Amino acid sequence: MAADGKSKVLEYEQFLNERLREDLRLILEQRDKLYEEISEYLQLKSTIEKIKEDINPESVLKTKVDLGCNFYVQANVPDPTSICVAIGYGFFLEMTLDEAVVFIKKKTDVLQEKIDILTADAGKVKAHIRLVLEGLRELQQIQAETDPGFRDVLS
Repeated sequence: MAADGKSKVLEYEQFLNERLREDLRLILEQRDKLYEEISEYLQLKSTIEKIKEDINPESVLKTKVDLGCNFYVQANVPDPTSICVAIGYGFFLEMTLDEAVVFIKKKTDVLQEKIDILTADAGKVKAHIRLVLEGLRELQQIQAETDPGFRDVLS
């Protein structure tokens, strides 16, 4: 292979390793964070539904609160009919339990749309990675790997 061909191979490998794979890693990290956020909202929804089943409006809710590092204290909630929900950007909003369930549904729908966009972006980056790998294979004149799991019908 000529020196020009070797330099092109190095450029493509550098682009593949430093740009495309890093882009894919960042996209997948963002998507994982959104999945975690959806999980937290669904856990909150489950807790709200359990509170709605078990507590009447006149009673006091007794619970344990994690202060950090798995250090729990007992807490009494005098009004279990409302809850403060993180709505984003560090803001919390006091809502009734029914309002919170509606908000959680809307919020998880928005987060799922973002996840769908990131999944599509990850697919595009994976396609670019595959394209660069095929280009490298051609530049280096390497035979394409055949999948041992599949057999040609004519052979």
